[in-house]
Amino acid sequence: MFKVVPVVMVLVGSLLFCCTAEAQGASEGVSALAQTSPIKGLNAVGAGLAAVGAGIGIGRIGGSACESIARQPDMASQIQGAMILSAALIEGAAFAAILLGVFFAA
Repeated sequence: MFKVVPVVMVLVGSLLFCCTAEAQGASEGVSALAQTSPIKGLNAVGAGLAAVGAGIGIGRIGGSACESIARQPDMASQIQGAMILSAALIEGAAFAAILLGVFFAA
């Protein structure tokens, strides 16, 4: 259960940034990507959920890595490498979700 929570929070945060694109006439001159979500501030909620999900995920990775290193000290370098790679991937996904919210919040 707890392994799925950070992933779900990052995905929900990313999905809250999605805006509805409506068809527009050529005379309006507004691009479809410039449309904002119907609820103002929903982008901020999505950014918060993405950041919280990433924080929970990276915290769990760090805790599990410390526990693993304590059990098998000779494998510390391999565990540390995997931990840093996983944390970087989670941070990248959260950063992408926040950037999507900033760019689509026009």
